[in-house]
Amino acid sequence: MQPGDGFTSEQRAELAHLLASADAATGLSFRLRVGGLAEGRTSAEDALAAEGVRASDTVLIAIDPGSRVLEIVTGTRAAARLTDRSCALAALAMTSSFSAGDLVGGIRNGIQVLGDHAAAQPTLHLDTF
Repeated sequence: MQPGDGFTSEQRAELAHLLASADAATGLSFRLRVGGLAEGRTSAEDALAAEGVRASDTVLIAIDPGSRVLEIVTGTRAAARLTDRSCALAALAMTSSFSAGDLVGGIRNGIQVLGDHAAAQPTLHLDTF
């Protein structure tokens, strides 16, 4: 989250807790940026690159409410755990709440969907001999 993002201290605390919970459950680094994205996806990709050595393990949710832009950008290792389909599902969950005027609820839904999908362990063997 960026300073001056318009959230109350309670909302900031809730979102920080959700991000930390997703980090702990997945081993990835979840980040949230709310504010202007002048260059759209390029701005989000630049913010991901600014994570430096942690970028490959980072999931960045970038939202520009004024321009109605949402970008979910993943580093290379995070992308191995989150498919485009998972990110699209999270985006749908978020935009559904956004359209009802619930920014925090939408972010909450998106973090939960992404965290759940990234934490899911693939079933490798189904034989029950």
